[in-house]
Amino acid sequence: MKSAKIETMSLEQIMGDRFGRYSKSIIQERALPDIRDGLKPVQRRILFAMNKDGNTYNKGFRKSAKSVGNVMGNFHPHGDSSIYEALVRLSQDWKLREPLVEMHGNNGSMDGDPAAAMRYTEARLSKIAGLMLQDIDKDTVEMTLNFDDTEKEPTVLPARIPNLLVNGATGISAGYATEIPTHNLAEVLDALIYLIDHPTADLDKLMEFIPGPDFPTGGIIQGIDGIKKAYQTGRGRIVVRAKTEIETLRGGRQQINVTEIPYEVNKAQLVKRINDLRLAKKVEGIAEARDETDRSGLRIAIELKRGVDASGVLNYLLKNTDLQINYNFNMVAIDDQRPMRVGLKHILTSYLAFQKQVVRRRTQFNLNKAQHRLHIVEGLIKALSILDQVIKTIRASKNRQDAKRNLVNQYSFTPEQAEAIVTLQLYRLTNTDVTELEDEQAKLNQEIKEYQLILDDEHELAKVLKREMRAIKKEFGNPRRTKIEDQVEKLEIDTTVTVANEDVVVLVSHAGYIKRSSLRSFKASAIDENGLREDDYPLLIQQTNTLAHLFMFTNLGHIIYRPVHEIADARWKDTGEHISQTIGLADDEEIIKAMLFDKLDLPGTLIMGTSDGQVKQSAFADYQPGSRYKSHASVAIKLKDKAARLVSVDYYEPEEKSRSLLAISREGYAVRFDVADVPVTGVRTAGVRAINLKAGDVMANLALVTAGQRVATITQRGAFKLMPLDEIEVGARARRGELVLRRLKNHPHLIADFLAYDSDFAGAFEVITDRPQFQDIAVSDHHLGSVKSNGSFVIDTDTQGTPVALRIKQTAILKEDQPEQAVD
Repeated sequence: MKSAKIETMSLEQIMGDRFGRYSKSIIQERALPDIRDGLKPVQRRILFAMNKDGNTYNKGFRKSAKSVGNVMGNFHPHGDSSIYEALVRLSQDWKLREPLVEMHGNNGSMDGDPAAAMRYTEARLSKIAGLMLQDIDKDTVEMTLNFDDTEKEPTVLPARIPNLLVNGATGISAGYATEIPTHNLAEVLDALIYLIDHPTADLDKLMEFIPGPDFPTGGIIQGIDGIKKAYQTGRGRIVVRAKTEIETLRGGRQQINVTEIPYEVNKAQLVKRINDLRLAKKVEGIAEARDETDRSGLRIAIELKRGVDASGVLNYLLKNTDLQINYNFNMVAIDDQRPMRVGLKHILTSYLAFQKQVVRRRTQFNLNKAQHRLHIVEGLIKALSILDQVIKTIRASKNRQDAKRNLVNQYSFTPEQAEAIVTLQLYRLTNTDVTELEDEQAKLNQEIKEYQLILDDEHELAKVLKREMRAIKKEFGNPRRTKIEDQVEKLEIDTTVTVANEDVVVLVSHAGYIKRSSLRSFKASAIDENGLREDDYPLLIQQTNTLAHLFMFTNLGHIIYRPVHEIADARWKDTGEHISQTIGLADDEEIIKAMLFDKLDLPGTLIMGTSDGQVKQSAFADYQPGSRYKSHASVAIKLKDKAARLVSVDYYEPEEKSRSLLAISREGYAVRFDVADVPVTGVRTAGVRAINLKAGDVMANLALVTAGQRVATITQRGAFKLMPLDEIEVGARARRGELVLRRLKNHPHLIADFLAYDSDFAGAFEVITDRPQFQDIAVSDHHLGSVKSNGSFVIDTDTQGTPVALRIKQTAILKEDQPEQAVD
């Protein structure tokens, strides 16, 4: 017994070798289409086997199981399920632009339903599939032995239609994937006809004939640049969106009707996704989404509630569902047995070269056949001209073989001619038949001349190709289904579409807690039962709605933005969320001002004051939130000095009554100047000088004031004073200003805070100390003092702490109770 040969190889070598072979096999023999006929091997074998079996469009349907069995038994030694799935896909008119198989029975649906089992369905080749196999019996393509060497199968089909582009392809193999969209047959044929006459045509010219893909499901393609890039390089991205229309129903309500959806989108899942968004309240205004598809065509009805912006809802659905998708080209095909990423011209050129080869091989086959027949006809004519001698010779022969041999030897017939003579039937020996043979001879001579011309002259070959392509276009061409738009439309989604317009109460605290509460929760509790810690207090309590916008400013010159609908919804008695959960603040950074705005496109400005005496005015529009607002604070003002702090922020719109700015320093110097004296500058600026501070002094506050108002001040020693604003004259900014305190040699008063209020205000103020403690001060308990006075003591600093802030007392703030905002 001979010993087995054992080879020593490393695992790396074995794996590399075996996986390399496997990869080559699935790339070439399974997953990728051939650039010539646009078919994968299983598809090619299905079409060839059905055609060989006579299962064509002009015959009756046959059980799919029989076709699958023929393919599996003779050509494709793989599982029957994969063959049947490929057969089914070839019949689906929402996957292929020109289906190559017709099927009776359930062949699946756009909802992702599977086809019925192959024992239930029936199939046959479609009429256009006949073009894929036309002339296959005329030696037009190479044939190879099947897996068990019992039959021959084609390596490629003659493919008289440019199937790779018309029906597209999708597949994944080892290291390669392909995604080629479907195209319009008539457009591709027009481009091929032009390319025959103009081989150097550039892509722009070819795109005049093929502007882009043409999906069987229709829809709208956006992005001509993406198409061009894909046609140039084989890779590119386009946007495909559904075809929709907005219909007005009875009662003033509207409905969005979807009549075409993007290619390869699952319709049932699309409808489910729309309903899921409705139930999850991600989008407001959808009453119901229904699939109304029937025999007349696809239709999805999205019924809207009364008064809803249909365009806004549609934009939201386009952005958040498969009503709009990105389609990525990845045009990879097998070209000369190698996988290649190919552009449009490469595909067209390769197909044309293949078709020229098919026509040449067919012509050569027809030429050989005609020449052979002519040879026989010439022999028959010659035999009939010496008929008596031929008959005599045959009668004198011993048998058929002897007769043929005698004819060859005596009359110089060829063996083929002799065979035709001895098989000639007696009724053909008439004068009529001689005439027919002479006519056939003339006809064959003409055909041979034409065939020879086609083989010798490229122009004649081109004429044949163009003539046949025009005939195919005339019979099978149909209008484009997919509309192409040059630009990708940017989808702007209005907040009103995604957010329910609901009245809420917003709270922002000094320690950085924010929350929104429903009016119901707010009304059910006292205003001071706000869930804050004892050492914390509200900076803002205001009724607003979920469509409003919250801006918060910190002492370090940062701005934090939140749409109200994104603020955590909490009961009024709960604390809410801390701003540091999403945005990191410095250790010494705190919120000093919170403001609510109904919209972001307001025409006014923000006026800011800093402790080092600067004032800045910038357009509100410059503070539009960026894409990272959820996790990052933005710059509100550039602080000139490290020790400087932002002390005030006001929103300003010019009004009929003139307004001015009042700056008061810690040591009691006051400057009042016109708003117009402050130039409007950009976001990252430090502003201009508001007040000329003495060394060691700082600006206590900056307020936007109106003539006729009054000013309330509080000192660090707890002295409170009211004084008329107009006693401080409007002058130039950047002055030292005039004193609004009486100087004391020992333990002088310093301004802790001040505010301006209307002369008819009859409410109360609230002083906040550094502990913090809160002291209410009724306006009616104090008379107007002079500018030079220090006021009267209202705070015991030993027991209550040092005053740090003065504001209007918070009272009920619901709109129906008090129309004006009551929180400073």
